[in-house]
Amino acid sequence: MGRRHLQIVRALELELAGAADCLEKSRTGAREESGLGDDILFADGLEMITEIKLELLIVSTTAPSHAELVCRAADSGVKAILCEKPMAVSLEQCDRMIEACEKGGAKLAINHQMRFMDQYLLPKKMAGSPEHGGLSSINVVTGNFGIAMNGAHYFEMFRFMTDETPSTVQAWFDKDKIANPRGPEFEDRSGCVRLTTPSGKRFHMDCSANQGHGLHVSYATHNGRIDVDELAGRMTSSVRKTEHRDEPTTRYGTPWDEDSQTIAPADAVAPSRAVLESLLGNGDYPDGQIGRMAVEILVAAHQSNDEDGRVVELARTPLPRDRIFSWA
Repeated sequence: MGRRHLQIVRALELELAGAADCLEKSRTGAREESGLGDDILFADGLEMITEIKLELLIVSTTAPSHAELVCRAADSGVKAILCEKPMAVSLEQCDRMIEACEKGGAKLAINHQMRFMDQYLLPKKMAGSPEHGGLSSINVVTGNFGIAMNGAHYFEMFRFMTDETPSTVQAWFDKDKIANPRGPEFEDRSGCVRLTTPSGKRFHMDCSANQGHGLHVSYATHNGRIDVDELAGRMTSSVRKTEHRDEPTTRYGTPWDEDSQTIAPADAVAPSRAVLESLLGNGDYPDGQIGRMAVEILVAAHQSNDEDGRVVELARTPLPRDRIFSWA
């Protein structure tokens, strides 16, 4: 992901002051792909922040180091910080990052990109139209992509699509744990997560360990359904014909109109660029509170699973702030 951010920095014609990675092979890749000289390559991110006066820092390391890098940058006078998700590996770290940025006058963006992507903007607009009559629920069925690594994106997607902060969390994790592709020190669970909003909108995500293909999202509306194959870039909408829209929902088989269109497949570079441009341009970027919300849902999902799928009410349930998770 760091190399993708390098592409974005180059495309925006920003002056690259330094790049850091603890792995020599990654620094070698940066030299070869982006033509970076040894004078601006560092093996330690904290050393880079200390030695170079930065205006912008992009943190694309794995999650355990996010808090220390962001807090050091804010304390050092960096005024714009873009941090990858998950924002941190504990709620305490999230709070410390937000506090450090507020104290240092730094703008903090977390790379939750949904508000900039057609695969969410278009369904949101369609679901809210008079034809569809409003969004009722979202179902995500995917391969085993990690409840923290990718699931956190969809928690923010649900908030964005409904314009409501989720209020309840339930989770059922798989008992078997599959090795994390980012290294043996990391663990990211598979299974199912259910969320609801105060108004009753529902979200269900199934990324179980025995599912190994695809990324499909279905939006149920009062009068229809919108289906998106995010990897293939296909979207299909079906909605009751006009003359049947006042009939009760029990008439689920009434005649319908159907439409299909092609959308941009899921991509990491273009929406990440949009987040960065919004941050630099004082736009509507996903801030630290958005990142913390996704981590809060992750923590609540672990607590629900630990308690056999109990419903966790976020406003009423004290969550462990200091519990450290081994997300990547």
